[in-house]
Amino acid sequence: MLQDAFHEIDGLDPADELADTTVLLASELCENAVLHAGTELEVALTVDPDHINVAVTDRGAGPLEMHLAQPRPRYGRAATHGRGLELVQRLAATWGTRHESDGRHVIWFSLARTPVTLPPPAPLEPIDPERVWSAAEQARWLLHVPPGLVDRLEPFELVAELVRRLRELLDAESVAVEVDEGDGAGPQEVARDGAGITAARRGPVVEVPLPTTQPLRGVLRVAHRARPDDPLQDTAEAVDPGKTRDLAELIAYRVAMAVESHWLRAVDQRRRAWMTYLAETSELLGQSLDVDLAVAVVPQVVVPRLGQWCAVHLLDDSGRLQLAAITHADENALPELRAVLDPDELPGIPAELRTLLSDVTRGNTAPARFAVPAEGLVVPLRTRGRAIGALVVGRPAGRAHTPEDVVLAGDIARRAALAIHNAQSAAAHVAVSQALQQALLPRALPVVLGLDFAAEYLPASYGSDVGGDFYDVFTVDPTRWLVSIGDVCGKGARAAARTGLVRDVLRVLVRDGRTLTSAIEMLNAVMMEAADPLQFCTLAAAMVHKPRRGRSHGLDVELVLAGHLQPVVVRADGTAELIGTFGTAVGLVPTVALECTTHRIEPGDTLLVYTDGVTERRRGREQFGAERLLDAAHEAAGGTAAQVVAAVREKVERFSPDPLGDDIALLAVRAAP
Repeated sequence: MLQDAFHEIDGLDPADELADTTVLLASELCENAVLHAGTELEVALTVDPDHINVAVTDRGAGPLEMHLAQPRPRYGRAATHGRGLELVQRLAATWGTRHESDGRHVIWFSLARTPVTLPPPAPLEPIDPERVWSAAEQARWLLHVPPGLVDRLEPFELVAELVRRLRELLDAESVAVEVDEGDGAGPQEVARDGAGITAARRGPVVEVPLPTTQPLRGVLRVAHRARPDDPLQDTAEAVDPGKTRDLAELIAYRVAMAVESHWLRAVDQRRRAWMTYLAETSELLGQSLDVDLAVAVVPQVVVPRLGQWCAVHLLDDSGRLQLAAITHADENALPELRAVLDPDELPGIPAELRTLLSDVTRGNTAPARFAVPAEGLVVPLRTRGRAIGALVVGRPAGRAHTPEDVVLAGDIARRAALAIHNAQSAAAHVAVSQALQQALLPRALPVVLGLDFAAEYLPASYGSDVGGDFYDVFTVDPTRWLVSIGDVCGKGARAAARTGLVRDVLRVLVRDGRTLTSAIEMLNAVMMEAADPLQFCTLAAAMVHKPRRGRSHGLDVELVLAGHLQPVVVRADGTAELIGTFGTAVGLVPTVALECTTHRIEPGDTLLVYTDGVTERRRGREQFGAERLLDAAHEAAGGTAAQVVAAVREKVERFSPDPLGDDIALLAVRAAP
């Protein structure tokens, strides 16, 4: 570019030696601006009859070139850069630098076009070792990095740049930065400039702590070469420990800022990862209210992030800790680990760990470390102010648990304890509900010569909801049995209470000698006293008699339907029919309309009563209906009571693949052939 400009200047030969010198010096200034300023630059060339003037303008720091232009020591490592301004100083007639008010930095030089008579060379003066930059220039050089360069550098790359500058300014053999992040890994070297020094050549070493916050710690270490003992090498530059420490302390603040920035960024990334991890853990733990599944999930989310292995101990009803779940990153190590951590195994839990687990049952709330059988943590599982167990976590691979690991393990233990407690509470609720459901059904059906009873109950939910369907067979006397089936509106404890009321009141009234009609009317009065119109009940009640004198076989049946579906009589010849007359459901209105009908069950015939879950079973918009019920009963004709019930159940279940939408109760009474 400059050579092309010479063609356009009158009186200046581009082949002249002066033109080559101008191009050389201008190129050096441009290179300095590119390498050290890191900004855009401008080159200005002016020529007059006596001089050639070149100026290079950038927006970076200025003292760098002045430092690089200083003479280097005769002994020691030779510099591979910094000769640009030395050439300018030697070849240019005049040169200099200046800073403009708008932040621009200008380096210029001038070459004389006419020969200049030079005075005879003066004898060389010895180098003044005190001829150094001012304190302000040194501080600016050490601390000022162009913003454009800072934006492109990672924190540790910036530390490396600062370390390089400090080493060059002090002419040290090496400068290094070590950082300990407090994670148990110990000090790690994050930046170094210069080679290491053997013990024989090591001179003064200055260490300056980095002013960082806990748990972050660091040190800036400056190592000099030993001064030669050879008297012929007495020109070696002496080391000033005070100057070294002052400059090292000055740059340590800037290095500490970069180190903390890197550390805080890493901490923030880890915390974001932990937050995601905890959110996923909560989601996994909350997916099921099954105790075994909730417990099994806990070790799976801990390993291998927080440890190589994990075990969950839970308190049983007697207050003893039992091993509930265990996992290991290496499945081959599971049997041995189980033998050590299971209290029921021999030799059992080591004494140290057993003591820590016992402290959990006595109310200890703080995580504790142990070393036998391997290093790890014991974290209490506590919820609602009481201990339910302990979480035992082995150390991660290659390191001990950090304080951050301990905090995280405690957080997971709290979430796990809450999930396990909720699952245990749900299981207890389900157990109570199922026990209540079973209490509303007969423990066993009567075994009577000449009669065959069979029943099945299919709840729509096996959870905590108690269904409103029920059936009952009550022996009134040796020749009479009360067969009843009903459906109380609603579910849950409220419906269960009303179901128990209907069954027990009906039993008492029939045993007291009342007819079915009067007993159901009295039952309706009792239910109306509760003044709860949402808790009505449909009921089918049948009084089954053994044959009167003169008849040796078959059954006589008195049937009353209080809002309930008509039963089915399955004849031995294969026919099936619906019997009974509809009446008013109990618990709806003060006065009910009921009609008692009588029927004859011949030997081999079966009376089948059921709830609306059978006929209202849906497949899309289609219902199972009474016709399909009669077909199913027809196919089972001639079979035992259990076979009739099983045949109808199978037909209902095959009708639709969907889960049951309502409870189903089936009860069959068969007159023995």
